[in-house]
Amino acid sequence: MTPSSLQELYVEQLRDLYDAEHQIIKALPEMIEAATSESLKQALRSHLEVTKAQASRLETIFEKLEEEPGGEKCKGMQGVLQEGDSLVGEIKDATVRDVAIIASAQRVEHYEIAGYGTVRTYAGILGDEEAGELLQLTLNEEKDADQELTTLAGTINEGAAVKSVESEGITRTRTKRIA
Repeated sequence: MTPSSLQELYVEQLRDLYDAEHQIIKALPEMIEAATSESLKQALRSHLEVTKAQASRLETIFEKLEEEPGGEKCKGMQGVLQEGDSLVGEIKDATVRDVAIIASAQRVEHYEIAGYGTVRTYAGILGDEEAGELLQLTLNEEKDADQELTTLAGTINEGAAVKSVESEGITRTRTKRIA
């Protein structure tokens, strides 16, 4: 369907996010299994539960709008998840794989942050305050998840860097953190 009004675009974007959340719910258990860092596994487990709640919130919005949540597959999320799965699946070193999982998960979060920020704005413009509050809650959760991944990356990336340097026989004199 080609939206012909802001209301139609709003519903289409909500459907896109709903499908994206379900793709993430399916992908997270595989990411958890591939991770070796217990802190990363726990962060992903926690976000899986949050993601289920976010999908439920979207269902609440659809009920209020008297719309069905189903629609086309979110091709953007599908691509982000496929790219991450392909990258992670090729990495044999556990620490480097954890680094790749974090990078992939942050791409997912950034996609969601963009999407939820957009639909929250549409809800405000359309006067749907209740949906706007639910969408803001989800947006805040996505930003929190991204921040948690950034914090984990500081430690896990450092471990991968040290391991890489040691395996290459190079003496490391200074470590620079970028987060």
